[in-house]
This record gives sequence, C-alpha cells and structure tokens, in this order.
Amino acid sequence: MALSLSVQATAYVQVQPLAARVAPAQRAAAPQMAEDGWKAAGLAAALTLAAGVESASAGPFTRSEISSLTYEQIKGTGLANTCPVVEAGSGSKISLGGGKYKIDEFCLEPTTFQVLEEKLTKAGIVTEAVDTKVTTRQTYVLTGIEGDLTQDGGKLTFIEKDGIDYAPTTVQLPGGERVPFLFTVKNLVAKSEGAANSIEPGLKLAGNFKVPSYRTGLFLDPKGRGTTTGYDQAQALPALQAGDDSSLYKENNKKFEVGQGSIELKVTSVNSELGEFGGVFVQKQPSDTDLGSKVPKEVLLKGNWFATAVQQ
Repeated sequence: MALSLSVQATAYVQVQPLAARVAPAQRAAAPQMAEDGWKAAGLAAALTLAAGVESASAGPFTRSEISSLTYEQIKGTGLANTCPVVEAGSGSKISLGGGKYKIDEFCLEPTTFQVLEEKLTKAGIVTEAVDTKVTTRQTYVLTGIEGDLTQDGGKLTFIEKDGIDYAPTTVQLPGGERVPFLFTVKNLVAKSEGAANSIEPGLKLAGNFKVPSYRTGLFLDPKGRGTTTGYDQAQALPALQAGDDSSLYKENNKKFEVGQGSIELKVTSVNSELGEFGGVFVQKQPSDTDLGSKVPKEVLLKGNWFATAVQQ
C-alpha cells in the first residue's frame, strides 16, 4: 500500500514543522499578543475591544483556541482553512484497550501541491514532482471526517465513514497549465505497518481511497454535451453526425470515472489526556479527466493532519 514513488523515506522530511509552516495561501503574519485574559489562556490572537471586534490571525491554533473564537473573529483570516495542532500536555501515548473506538474530527491540510511530470533526460525518461501554485480559494482543507478505528489482524485500521471528505481544487503548473482535481479521502482504509494497540509518535498508517470524478452527471461542456443530459455530439459539426466521429469519441461520450489514490500518515505528536494526535501525510491521487476525455495526471500532496480518538 506504499506509494509508488520513492517518497517514503524523504517525504516527511520535506514537510515543514508545524511551528514554522506556511500554507500556500497564505498564512498571515505572526499573531499579535493580547494584554487581557486571552493571554492567560494562551490564545495567539489579537482581540482589541477599543477597536471593536477584530479578526484572529491565521494559526496554527489548538482545538480549544479555535473553539473559543467567534465567527466574526475567524471570518476573512484563513483560519477556517487550517487544521488544529495537538495541544501540548502530559501523555504521549493513547492506549486502545477493550471496547470500540472511532476517529473523530479528522482533518487534512495540504501545504505542498505537486504534479508528477515525465521528463526526458540522458538517462531516459524520469518522473519528477513539479511544484505548482494553488489557484483555488481557501476552501481545500478536508475536515470533520470520522470513521471506525478497529483492529484487523493485529493492525490498527482506520475506516473512513463520513465528513467533509472532498474539495474541488485547481493548481497551476509553471508553464501556465491548470490541473483540476478532487482532493479527497473517500472510503479510506488505512492500516498500520505492523501490529499496534496504541497511538504514539512514530506510528504510520497507509491505505487506499476512492477518487470520484471532478465533474458530476449534470455538468455540460462548452458544446452542451454531458453524461445524463445535454447533446450527444457537438451540434456545430453536422457533417460528423452521420459519418465517422471517432476523432471526437471521448469528447462526445462522457463517463463518470472513479479513480484510486493512496495516502501515508505519520503520527508526530499525541496528547493522551485530550485524545488528540496528529502529524504529517503524503498523498498521491489522479487529477480530473474531464469526464473521460483527458488522461489524468498524478497529483502529489504533502501536509499536516489532526484527529481525535474517542471511545464509543
């Protein structure tokens, strides 16, 4: 279930530490320290009453800090497009004893977006990861995801069930080409590398998930063609309607394709008292195929994640 690229040994190193990371859009400058009761609570946000209700600077914040903010304080800061960080505290190991457990508030925040491109070199054709620029607004973080946490053959297994588990996203290559894709972890089944009955730093989970089509059945292309509605072929080309339209077969015959992606999660921090844990991830998935008319590209994402373990 490991990724086909040789990123297993170095990918986690390339992800910036939580304390210094800067999201692609985007994170604001260092937060202004308040002089009132917020400072005692450790909230890294500026809330000045004299100037009215002010916004909070973008994180990283802990879960308790985010929950203490109002909508007006979060609005326009980019904080809603970030994942919480694990709160510092005692206990760096969550033991999973008897009973049923589930993962709640699972959040994925990509900080690096790359597209795998084939390049011709003297040694032959090699695949390299090309850095891209995100053109989507700050709506690409997956959050509120939950699922079962079980034991399968001694291995710790996370089975994704529900939540905001997809986000249409577009990135732009250096040459100007834009690559849309559906950032998702739908139906993820991630297992630990070996037998495990606890969550602690160093634990790794890896698995596959489904990648639905970026477009839905009601989408119509510029010539009015779609899967469940619209024209069967381009109406502006009547000569092809009665003859051979093989050159436009893929464009005329739209189809909803479901691809497959893979992800690796590594735990780097744990707070057993609050049941919080998080770390870094590496994910690979196909891009949009424009309803079957284009060959998908491979998108490589790296970033940070957060989750809580709850006993049912």
